[in-house]
Amino acid sequence: MRIFVARLAGTPVFDPAGDQLGRIRDVVVSMRPAAPPRVHGLVVEVQPRRRVFLPITRVRGVEADAVIFTGAINMRRFEKHATESLALGELLDLTVEVGGEKVIVLDLAMEQVRSGEWLITKVAVLRGVAGRGLRRRRGETLIVDWADVKGFGAVQDDQGAAGLLAAFEETRPADLANALRHLPDKRRAEVASALEDDRLADVLEELPERDQIGILGRLDAERASDVLAAMDPDDAADLLQDLPPAQAQALLSRMEPREAAPVLRLLTYAENTAGGMMTSVPIVLPPHATIAEALAQVRRQEFTPAVAAQVYVARPPIETPTGRYLGVAHFQRLLRDPPSALLGTAVDNSVDPIRPDMPLREVTSYLAFYNLVAVAVVDELGRLLGAVTVDDVLDHLLPADWRERDERTPEVDGGER
Repeated sequence: MRIFVARLAGTPVFDPAGDQLGRIRDVVVSMRPAAPPRVHGLVVEVQPRRRVFLPITRVRGVEADAVIFTGAINMRRFEKHATESLALGELLDLTVEVGGEKVIVLDLAMEQVRSGEWLITKVAVLRGVAGRGLRRRRGETLIVDWADVKGFGAVQDDQGAAGLLAAFEETRPADLANALRHLPDKRRAEVASALEDDRLADVLEELPERDQIGILGRLDAERASDVLAAMDPDDAADLLQDLPPAQAQALLSRMEPREAAPVLRLLTYAENTAGGMMTSVPIVLPPHATIAEALAQVRRQEFTPAVAAQVYVARPPIETPTGRYLGVAHFQRLLRDPPSALLGTAVDNSVDPIRPDMPLREVTSYLAFYNLVAVAVVDELGRLLGAVTVDDVLDHLLPADWRERDERTPEVDGGER
C-alpha cells in the first residue's frame, strides 16, 4: 500500500478500542546515502497540544480518515533526533533535480516493503515552473522513484512553503500555529511569508508573544502593518504593546487611519481592564434591523462562537463607539422569534453593561455571576465601546506562557522512543 504523507496531516489516530489518541502532524524519516529514507514513525498531537512519537511498528491500519495503532506508546514530548527529518515540515517544497531538471517536491509516498520496514519510495514533483511564486504554482506533476531524485541533502536559501501549506489547508489557525512553533526558524519564516495576510493574522493570534514578535520582525514593515490591520483590534493592540515603542509606532503609522483608529483606542486602556481586553468589533445592529438580518451576521465565519453568541443593539452609528447602547439580543432568542420581527423587540436589558476601567478580577466575577459568555462595555455617555468575551478573559487569566506549556503526563511503558 502506498501512502502520500501530506494526506496524513490532521488524520485522527485511534487505539484498537476506538478511542482517539490525537491527530497526525508529521512523519519522521531518516535520510540514508544511496537508499530510500526509512520511516521511523508519526508525530501525533495529543491534548493539550503536545506532540508525541508513534513508532511505525505500532501502526496496524491506515485508512482515508483514520490511523489505527496497537500496543502502548510513550507519551513523552517528541524531540527530533539529529539524524532524523520531518517529511512535511522539512522536505516538502524543496527544489531537487530529476533527470537534470529542477523540480519542486510536492509530496512523498511511503510503502511497506517485504522486510516489514516502511520506506519513502516515491516523490511527487512539480516540473516546468518558472520562479518560486508564493501562491499555488502551475506546472506538470510527476511521480518518480526516490532513486531518480537528487538534491535532498542540499541547504536551500528559499525553500518555499506552498506544499506544506496545502497539507495544512483545512486545519484551524491554532493547529497551524502549533505546527509553526515546531519548525526551524528559517522554515517558519518561509511559511509565514507564504501565508495570505488574513490567514497569517489568524495564526499570529494563536502564537505565544515571543513567536509573534519573531515572525513579525522577519516581515518587511509594509507587510507587517498589513498583517496587523488584518488582526482583531484587541489582538493587534496586545501585540503592539509587546513591541519596542519605536517599532510599534512605525507600524501604526503605516496602517490606514480607519484600521489604526480602533487599535489606538484600545491602547489607551490598561491591559488587565475591560477596555484592555475587549474586542472593539462585536456584532452591532440598530433596533430597526430584522431578526433575519441579525442571524445573517451571526452566521458570518469570521466571528468566533463567543462573539456570535449575541447581537448588541445600539442607536446609529453602529460602529464603535456607537450611539446609545440599548441592550443585547441573545442567539437563542433570535432563533425563537420570527425572522421578520424587529431586533428591538428581542432586546434583553436585564444585565447592565460594564465600564472600560473595570479590572480583570471583577470582569471575571461578573461573567460568572450572570452565566455570560460576553458582556458589553460602554463609556460614560452610554455608547457601546466593545465587548469582553470569555475567551478574552481566559487569555488574561492563564499564565503568560500557557501556549508553550506541556501537561506532564506519565509515560506509558512499551514505547520505542
